[in-house]
Amino acid sequence: MAIAFIGFGEAGQAFSGGAPARGYDHKTDVPALREAKLAEFAAAGVQACGSAAEALAGAGAVICVVTADQALEAARSCAPLLAPGALWFDMNSVAPETKRAAAAAIDAAGGCYVDTAVLSPVNPRRLAAPLLLSGPHAAAGEAALKAAGFTGTRVVEGPVGAASAIKMVRSVMVKGMEALAAECAIAAARAGVTDAVMGSLGGSFPGIDWPARTDYCLDRMMVHGLRRAAEMEEVVKTLEALGVEPVMTRGTVMWQRAIGERGLAPEPGLAAKVAAIDSNDKEQAA
Repeated sequence: MAIAFIGFGEAGQAFSGGAPARGYDHKTDVPALREAKLAEFAAAGVQACGSAAEALAGAGAVICVVTADQALEAARSCAPLLAPGALWFDMNSVAPETKRAAAAAIDAAGGCYVDTAVLSPVNPRRLAAPLLLSGPHAAAGEAALKAAGFTGTRVVEGPVGAASAIKMVRSVMVKGMEALAAECAIAAARAGVTDAVMGSLGGSFPGIDWPARTDYCLDRMMVHGLRRAAEMEEVVKTLEALGVEPVMTRGTVMWQRAIGERGLAPEPGLAAKVAAIDSNDKEQAA
């Protein structure tokens, strides 16, 4: 089965290599970004296409891995370009309502939409990353992914939105812990009590290396904060649809976006990361 990627960032590159594939990423249309993106396609052994139409022509399976805020638009714009019966794997972190709207566009055009939730960082697991699939085409989708080399798939009973609901509600905790870690670490550094705070956390929650865990959280936010903020906006929608006031999640959106917007390259070590963020804050304040 010919596989096409729509979007070719970290997730697309991690999921390539299981079968021959081609793909399209809008960054190839931006002169300043084109060469770097083409190099990523080449390094992954994926044929870079000049348009979504070229990438999708004849493809039996499409892996859509764009940013959360572009997931619905990607489905709507690509739907008319799909081969009849093509499987559309929406692996984007968006609310169940967003996935159902995307499914309506794909299915109306003759495609087969598969709600696909990625439950871990794509690296280093790559094709072994845990994936949940739901909707009427989930079983067919799982068979196609396994044939392409994916080993961590599991079908979730229920309609489109069932898999993404698990992902979204889980992200309240996972991405929320990142935001709390950042808030705690920055405050501890400014108060000059980092070692004492980390030591106290270790005593209260033994088994967790709090400096290492906090360092990892800041690393993820510095690199992926903007993408995570877009995902958490979808989590806000999910919680509101469930009648749950997203008080903590709105704070998570703020922290993820604030740190991601800094555009800082993570330096080794927790102290260096906090210092870089704090220094950036002071520069902006000045």
